[in-house]
Amino acid sequence: MKKVAIIGSGGSGKSTLARRLGLALDTNVWHLDQLLWKPNWTPVKREEQTEIQEALVKNDKWIIDGNYNSTLNIRLEAADTIIFLDISRYVCVYRVFKRMIKFRNKTRPDMKEGCHEKLNLKFLKWIWDYPKTKKPIVLAKLENLSTEKEIIILRSSEEVEEFINFVECKTKA
Repeated sequence: MKKVAIIGSGGSGKSTLARRLGLALDTNVWHLDQLLWKPNWTPVKREEQTEIQEALVKNDKWIIDGNYNSTLNIRLEAADTIIFLDISRYVCVYRVFKRMIKFRNKTRPDMKEGCHEKLNLKFLKWIWDYPKTKKPIVLAKLENLSTEKEIIILRSSEEVEEFINFVECKTKA
């Protein structure tokens, strides 16, 4: 588990899992939300997104969290381990509201400075529709990679916690 891509819906816990896994594995963590946005929620151009990620995956060890479907294949092809957080849309929406309250008028640790936490209907709809619109695409990609990569699908907070505990115990041994 040297090159880990973490994907899932907004609010699924990608950044939290990435930070915890990074500590357990003593590995650099890259949050795509931090790298692919400029202040005031200005997106980095597509070409730059590609360049950034192609440079990151050349490293010997990494954990990268984020979706960015247009560049997802860069990470999936370079990763030895792919973790898909297949968390209930209800949990994801709840977490996004909770995060909005916690970081109101502030920047989350996994975001680019100057991108204050916000919530809009378009983002909520994306989360709500994720199981129907994005999940089938992700599962199809994972199915195609299943013989080459370690694919881990975690479906609840409990499974995420068990996974982290397993990794922590394994690295201490």
